[in-house]
Amino acid sequence: MTERLVTLHSEQASLVLELNEQGAPLWRHLGARVDPAALVPLAEVRTAASFSLDTDVPLCTAPVNGLGWFGPAAVGLRRDGQTLTIDFDAPDVTGTDTAIVIQLQDRQQGLMLEQTFACDPGGAFRFDARLTNTGTAPLTLDWLASALVPLADNCTALISWRGRHNAELVECVEAMPHQAWRRESGRGISGHGGPPGVVVLGEGANYHRGLVRALQLAWSGDSRLTVERDDEGSWLLSAGAELQGGEVVLGPGESHQAPQAILAVSTEGRNGAARQHHAAVRAQLGWPGGQMRPRPVHLNSWEACYFDHDEARIGDLAEVAAAIGIERFVLDDGWFKSRGDDTAGLGDWTCDPVKYPGGLRPLAKKVRALGMEFGLWVEPEMVNPDSDLYRAHPEWALHAAGRPQPTARNQLVLNLSLPQVRDYLFNALDSLLREVPVSYLKWDHNRDLAPAGGAAQVAGTYDLLARLRAAHPVIEIEGCAGGGGRSDAGMAQYVHRFWTSDNIDAASRVPMQRGFLAFLPPELMGSHVGASPAHATGRAQSLGFRAAVASAGHFGVELDPRKLDERDRAELIDWIAFHKQWRYLLHECQTWLGEAADGLFWQAAGTGREFLLFAIRSAPPLDRRPQPLRLPFLATSDRVDLQLLRIAGGQRGHAMHSAPLFDAMRQAPKSFTGSWLAHAGLPLPPLKAETVAVFHGVAQ
Repeated sequence: MTERLVTLHSEQASLVLELNEQGAPLWRHLGARVDPAALVPLAEVRTAASFSLDTDVPLCTAPVNGLGWFGPAAVGLRRDGQTLTIDFDAPDVTGTDTAIVIQLQDRQQGLMLEQTFACDPGGAFRFDARLTNTGTAPLTLDWLASALVPLADNCTALISWRGRHNAELVECVEAMPHQAWRRESGRGISGHGGPPGVVVLGEGANYHRGLVRALQLAWSGDSRLTVERDDEGSWLLSAGAELQGGEVVLGPGESHQAPQAILAVSTEGRNGAARQHHAAVRAQLGWPGGQMRPRPVHLNSWEACYFDHDEARIGDLAEVAAAIGIERFVLDDGWFKSRGDDTAGLGDWTCDPVKYPGGLRPLAKKVRALGMEFGLWVEPEMVNPDSDLYRAHPEWALHAAGRPQPTARNQLVLNLSLPQVRDYLFNALDSLLREVPVSYLKWDHNRDLAPAGGAAQVAGTYDLLARLRAAHPVIEIEGCAGGGGRSDAGMAQYVHRFWTSDNIDAASRVPMQRGFLAFLPPELMGSHVGASPAHATGRAQSLGFRAAVASAGHFGVELDPRKLDERDRAELIDWIAFHKQWRYLLHECQTWLGEAADGLFWQAAGTGREFLLFAIRSAPPLDRRPQPLRLPFLATSDRVDLQLLRIAGGQRGHAMHSAPLFDAMRQAPKSFTGSWLAHAGLPLPPLKAETVAVFHGVAQ
């Protein structure tokens, strides 16, 4: 029977299809790694079922409605306003050890669907779908699934994330649906709930063990993910870009490519699935020079001065930044003409002659002379009605003819599907980058799209970014959308960092950053030390707690260090040095997340042999003493040497209790067996609310 199968295998998982002479290949397995050598043909397994069609229609890679399949469809098409009934036949399937390519045709309707399933070196599966009109009349495409895959009947829960501005990535855990579950976005960007993705837990799965499937779309626009239970007891997961009605019309010979879907199938729990996604995203990053260099520590000017800045004030801030160890100074919003607040200036990307009489070049040269890189905030996709650009070209803003144009933050959205708009923006940014020694752009996007620009708007954004990157290959770009409104694998092909949230409150950041790491790697996660009280929440936190939480990602500072007292400033200098010392373990390495007793969270990062461990307590403990912290990722290590580097946070003047072990571990590493740490646990010192214990570990 094996000659009738095509398979892909990762270290942990298998994808098994059965060839079908009548149409698309049939799904046989998508889960833990199996040997399908003795697999019996599906036709010999499936019995007749009551109240069913006489001809069996099992799940295939490209199910379509109208001829006996009643579940979700892979394709939805119309011609002359009428829904097409599709019948793919004449399959052409080729396979290698790393990819399966399926070509399906409907000669009567004039269609060809090409599906590619590939095995990523990091362990994930990648799904691509491309539909071509091979006929003589136009076709309207309503839906093309990037992936439509089976989920086994032993799945138990779905994990997804919702969010809003300043409250990104709120984790939602739900039981598998009895009918259907849907996660849909319609704001024109992927949204503050993070990437368009979902995690599916198998029986007994947690962070460290069990079968987990996790899917994300590499897409930055509207999307739809559904999980639907069929009447045979299992579920189907489908994902794709949400297209507007009539948006995609394929003329004869034209094609439409669905966004790529990345699917992790891990037998090592949620951490294993996240590791596969991190590898998949890292594989598509375009670092200047071809590889990542140590992530420079940032200072971003926004919360230090907002719009109220000028050359002298920013120059002073830059001098203080250099003195505390900052490596990249980023000038945020307010540097261009008419930009005293958020009501004017977007679209006119020329320097404000009042704030910067000599332009930005003298400031940039000063920043570089201080030993820092110079970064600059831009928001190219937006325009203020009060701008020279809008007065010259009001038709360039997204609009519905004869309808109101709703503003947000006093701005409209430029229609990036128009080549002339992209040309204008490219020329403006290109001129700026040639005039000023900028090495970094913070690329912002501060509103939802209304009216929506559809897939063409996303494609236009990608095109502009790709063109700019090609012209300036040494530039790094940060993706920001009111914080974390557009952080996804689609944008990761064009940027080098994401701003996780405009909320820098460290207690708020703990769950946000854990949600970010479900799909995207830590070196892309912008995480800053903010002011206290936090501007977004008003809560006050110690500098140590703020800095320890920020250390988990791409570290930066989002405050005015001139306003710190001497002790806090010295502590900030120490944390900047700490991050520089240990970032080789935090970036481009493995990440493990976990939860422990009494509301404790933990995170480890490193190579497996060497790592940093953060034990994080956000809320006050309820137990009298802390329970040992079990670390399953160390189970196969013979010996682990652990040193307590620091306990960050807590109130000054109120020392926490200690014990001889922890006093000794501050001075030198203590040896444990890996099995003890995995199953009995690491003893922990008492931790007050908003406190982090940081350990360095070396495993043998």
